[in-house]
Amino acid sequence: MTNLVMPARNNEGFLENPNDWTPDAAKIIAQDDGISLTENHWEIIYFLRSFYKEHEISPPSNRLFVKSVKEALGEDRGNSIYLMQLFPGTPAKTACRIAGLPRPTNCL
Repeated sequence: MTNLVMPARNNEGFLENPNDWTPDAAKIIAQDDGISLTENHWEIIYFLRSFYKEHEISPPSNRLFVKSVKEALGEDRGNSIYLMQLFPGTPAKTACRIAGLPRPTNCL
């Protein structure tokens, strides 16, 4: 890693300002979660960022997250098992945190 100044984050690790996000910030946040980002992760991260740009919200729940990925990227990626393997725990919450987006409203 370079001498990156990490953008401000809240107590759950979400960026205070989604516009401060960079791919380097994503790598650090993912590393904090024990995730080493692959091409498959980046595909979902960039999907989420475009979803946020279009709708001005993060997918509000895991169910909508899975459905949105399925519609955009197909059934092989838009299923909960695939997304849980990439983003353990609560996939929508973990993926949104790494993508620099606000916490999904309905995720525990």
